[in-house]
Amino acid sequence: MTSSPQVEREDTDYIDLEQYWLILKRRWVPASVVAGSVVGLAALVTFMQKPIYEAKAELLFNKQSNVSSLTGLSGAVGELSGITNLSNPLETEAKVIRSNPIIQKTIDKFNLRDDDNEPISIEDFLKQLKVKSAKGTDVLEISYKGTDPQQAAAIVNSLMQDYIDNNIRVNTAEARAAREFLNNQLPEVESRVVKAEAELRKFKEENKVVALKEEAQFGVEGLKDSLQELNQAEAKLAAANERSQALQRELDIEKQKAVELSELSQSPAVQQALQEYQKVQDRLAVARTRLTNQHPTVIDLSNKERALRNQLEKRVGQVVNNNSNDSSITEDNLQVGEIKQTLTSELLKSEVERLAVAKQVGVLRKAFALQQARLTVLPKLEQQQRQVERKLQIAQLTYQNLLKKLQEVQVIENQNIGNARIISEALVPDKKISPRIALNLLLGGFLGILLGAGTALILETMDKSLKTVDQAKRLLNYPVLGTIPQFEGKGFDGNPELPTLNNPYSVESSAFEMLQTNLSFTSSDKTLKVLMVTSSVPGEGKSLVSANLAVTISQFGQRVLLIDGDMRRPRQHKLWKIHSFSGLSNLLVGKAELQNSIQKPLATLDLLPAGKIPPNPGALVDSQSMVSLLEEAKKEYDFIIIDTPPLTAAADSLIFSKLVDGTLLVVRPGIATSDAVSAAKNQLEQSGQRVLGMALNGINRDSQYGGYYGQSYYGNNIKEKVSV
Repeated sequence: MTSSPQVEREDTDYIDLEQYWLILKRRWVPASVVAGSVVGLAALVTFMQKPIYEAKAELLFNKQSNVSSLTGLSGAVGELSGITNLSNPLETEAKVIRSNPIIQKTIDKFNLRDDDNEPISIEDFLKQLKVKSAKGTDVLEISYKGTDPQQAAAIVNSLMQDYIDNNIRVNTAEARAAREFLNNQLPEVESRVVKAEAELRKFKEENKVVALKEEAQFGVEGLKDSLQELNQAEAKLAAANERSQALQRELDIEKQKAVELSELSQSPAVQQALQEYQKVQDRLAVARTRLTNQHPTVIDLSNKERALRNQLEKRVGQVVNNNSNDSSITEDNLQVGEIKQTLTSELLKSEVERLAVAKQVGVLRKAFALQQARLTVLPKLEQQQRQVERKLQIAQLTYQNLLKKLQEVQVIENQNIGNARIISEALVPDKKISPRIALNLLLGGFLGILLGAGTALILETMDKSLKTVDQAKRLLNYPVLGTIPQFEGKGFDGNPELPTLNNPYSVESSAFEMLQTNLSFTSSDKTLKVLMVTSSVPGEGKSLVSANLAVTISQFGQRVLLIDGDMRRPRQHKLWKIHSFSGLSNLLVGKAELQNSIQKPLATLDLLPAGKIPPNPGALVDSQSMVSLLEEAKKEYDFIIIDTPPLTAAADSLIFSKLVDGTLLVVRPGIATSDAVSAAKNQLEQSGQRVLGMALNGINRDSQYGGYYGQSYYGNNIKEKVSV
């Protein structure tokens, strides 16, 4: 079953305190030396220190001077304020107290000297001086540390008085500089006021402005009235036009003709000439009925008719137009009826009225346009006037402020009071503040423990050997087929005994049984018959694991052949306490037979020792003789175990891996290094052979498996621990 991400995250974040405890157990000697040295040094420094005393005093700050507050004048000069919102006036004054001139004055006054009898530096003095603000108040706390309590109190009181004197001098100097500046600025600002007033007056005169706001108000109302008047006049004009056009249509003559006919019908000269002309026309018509055209009477009447007509036309021309004879005016038009004459008179009156109304409309339109143009320009004039008035207002306000500030500064300049006062003088301290023996020793102990633990961790980090089973799992990522506990059972010859043979009910025997069982589970698809056992470096116990595993398998009734394939440093003959005159090397060079070289330590277990050590073991392993030997052995035995050299020591194991069904890698924490284990894994992966898993050898409590192997399943306590 796969673990959830939450569980994995908890496992990752878990701090294994037991692992750190094991590290401290392994490195307790250097850790104890470092911790003891630090504690001893702390105790030595503590008892060699001179007693230190601290004198304290307090300064209260006001935002402005008390005299300015009583007079109602703001203390802008000398006032405590910050340039930015993040500024703290109290911190600023603390910096002033710690400034070089004030500190140097105090050093000179008390003739302060260091251990070399040289004047103490400002930096060393500031290390003993502390200036801080009391939280939530306007109070600065000043303290000084020294070996002489009377001198410490005197230094603090002198330092505060020097600061107050300096504060008064600075405020007075600032006020004097401000007064001189204001005196220089007032004439210039006053001239700007006069100039702005003249500019406003000139603007009003040029634009004929008295009160633009009232003018705009009345102008809008007047424009409304003018528009109403204009609309009425235009309505009258439209009515007059309509009436004139109606009369013209009724008379069927033009207006000019109507005027002319009216004048002709009312002219006596024209009418008299018209009557005489009409009489001669009547007489001529009667004469022609009786006489011919050549008759003297007809000729005479015709001449009179022409003469009278010329006279009539002349008089008509005089009435209508002195310079023109209008032939279009007939005799019928010279005499109009009463109705026509009345209509003509009405037309003339209507035309006169229309002309009068039209003139009135023109006058009203012109007046309306002028008013509208004035109202249009009023906003621009108002904007210009506001600009001019704004200049004047700013100039006047600046002048008033400068004049007021000048009066305030003159008062402040005459003051002799600063922004701070002493509310608590420094008293001679009667208790020392340093050294604190208990605290120093406690801190020394804590620091010693911390540095000791750090030393142990650093040494552990520098040590490349594998310490725990978890490290082996992370580096190799092979399945753990067995965990062999550490034991120390040795025979008379000094070689380790075989627990599976000598103590079958021990914890070690149970471990090898578990290893054998897990090996059988790794071969589900292929029969595991030939097993190679190797390690990364010498000393990991691969030979002992091979021998005990062979015993365990043989105890299950299988015929087992154990081959000592390490022909460089053979170990199996020593474990089994047998001779190695003839063995594997002799078989491979053809100087011995298999049956003659095999020894039988157990009924179901045969052992083939390494034999005589050859000059080139790798060549013997990588030969057809080795292949033939294994093929022959497979026919006779149920299981074959080959004990091979370490992977990083010789290439023999990689050659053997091509001839076997699987490889078992023995790893022993504390002996194998991370570099060697990584190199062994790379060699196995590059060879492409089958690695069944790893057997963890020499496991104890330091390897995080000691609790499991503290007591066997049968209740036998393990009291002896041996290096395998």
